[in-house]
Amino acid sequence: MDGQQNEEHATGDGQSPAAGRRRRWTARRGEPRSGWFRALRLAGIMLAVAAVTVTGVVLGVLGGGRVDTDIGPFQATLTLTPTTDGGTTVDVPPLGALLLNSHDGPTRLTVRLGALDQGRTEALIDDPASIQRASQSAVEDVRSGVMRLGLRTVGAAVLATLLLAALVFRDVRRTAWAGGLALLVTVGSLGAAAASVRPQAIEEPRYEGLLVNAPAIVGDARRIANDYTRYAEQLQRLVGNVSQLYTTVSALPVLEPAPDTTRVLHVSDMHLNPTGWQLIRTVVEQFDIDVVIDTGDITDWGSEPEASFVGSIGLLRKPYVFIRGNHDSNRTAAAVARQPNAIVLDNTTTTVAGLTIAGIGDPRFTPDKNTSPAGSGLTKQVAEQVIGVGEQLASTVRSSPRPVNIALVHDPASAGPLSGACPLVLAGHTHARQVSKLPQQPGQMPTQLMVEGSTGGAGLRGLEGEKPTPLSMSVLYFDNKDKLLQAYDDITVGGTGQAQVSLERHVIQDPKAGDPVPVTPTPTR
Repeated sequence: MDGQQNEEHATGDGQSPAAGRRRRWTARRGEPRSGWFRALRLAGIMLAVAAVTVTGVVLGVLGGGRVDTDIGPFQATLTLTPTTDGGTTVDVPPLGALLLNSHDGPTRLTVRLGALDQGRTEALIDDPASIQRASQSAVEDVRSGVMRLGLRTVGAAVLATLLLAALVFRDVRRTAWAGGLALLVTVGSLGAAAASVRPQAIEEPRYEGLLVNAPAIVGDARRIANDYTRYAEQLQRLVGNVSQLYTTVSALPVLEPAPDTTRVLHVSDMHLNPTGWQLIRTVVEQFDIDVVIDTGDITDWGSEPEASFVGSIGLLRKPYVFIRGNHDSNRTAAAVARQPNAIVLDNTTTTVAGLTIAGIGDPRFTPDKNTSPAGSGLTKQVAEQVIGVGEQLASTVRSSPRPVNIALVHDPASAGPLSGACPLVLAGHTHARQVSKLPQQPGQMPTQLMVEGSTGGAGLRGLEGEKPTPLSMSVLYFDNKDKLLQAYDDITVGGTGQAQVSLERHVIQDPKAGDPVPVTPTPTR
């Protein structure tokens, strides 16, 4: 009995030696298995941390990887998104996208150009010397925006990962591991992209979207870019010469309009060229214009971003009568109508500055192939549409309780039915100035057709020919008694890259017959 107690005491835990031996044998057998499970458990934790990190980084990049910035006169949004092939997308709604193979790595940069900031655009035009500075600062704008985007993306990715890890693990150490790994992954990805940047990629762009003629356009891209470089270099001289329009008046045959003469400025086909607004403001102020008439195509695609372009109408502080062109959507017309001094006509009439004006919008919306299936081609369907609106407007003019002094159509092909309905029809569309008489109807008044060139130099398409399209507009003088055209000044500013301004005055010898007497143009260089 005493021996047994001593034996139990020797075990130190009240167990028999046999039980102790079994426990030690079991412990030795369990040691390898416990180490294997610990390794598996550690691997599982590492995989979980990695999964949470990747998820947090992706959520952080998608949620916070964007900044709004100004690039020159544009309001732009820069965005980073995870990808496998890198690259940069320059999104220019509604024209489409420009794709650049700018870098490798797991991130794609998207630059979305929004609306033009009206104030900055006008500042560039008012101070042409600042265009060169703006072109240089644009690079710094992009660099600064990308740096802010990178820092914001890193911060958003790490923060999102820390929050997700804290919710999943509820463990400080594992959360810290996930945050550190997120920082390493994000910085490494951005660093890999930065290290592989290829600046020459901009020379080999790829277009997608509404630029359906991309193969031809890409071929002309460099030439157009060069023309715009010349444009920037010459813009100061060009706009400076606009001021010399005032001095050309003194060299013209004297026209002594009565004090109550009504002065109308006819513009057309601006096509988003902001230079046209400076020219319009100059002429409105110096020629004491009473009303501005716009025969359409103020935009190119009729999209929402383009709607901000019409904001300069309100700055003119003169009545602005507008009809839609085939490049203007109903949205464009609505944006014009919101301007405090604007009047949009669509088979309607208005009386402004003593003149009764009737107008109708173009029946086509060329950018939308659903509403303009025939495009701008002269098919039978298009001819019927264009002539049809002329007939509608002629009916409106003839039924007007007040005699109509001026009728407005966008396409001169719509003017035919208006012969004899009113003395003057104004149009645009062709980007080429032309004055002619419509075939006179027996027993009816003669009707003169005046087609304006492009006040915006035809926009981008004005650079596609061998010679840039000039900016043109006309000042029309009407007498107060009969409201007939007495004289008109054709103003032409040399196209993009040129620096010449000319004003050509035409005096109507017999206003009732509408016969103009041309005067030799006076150029200014």
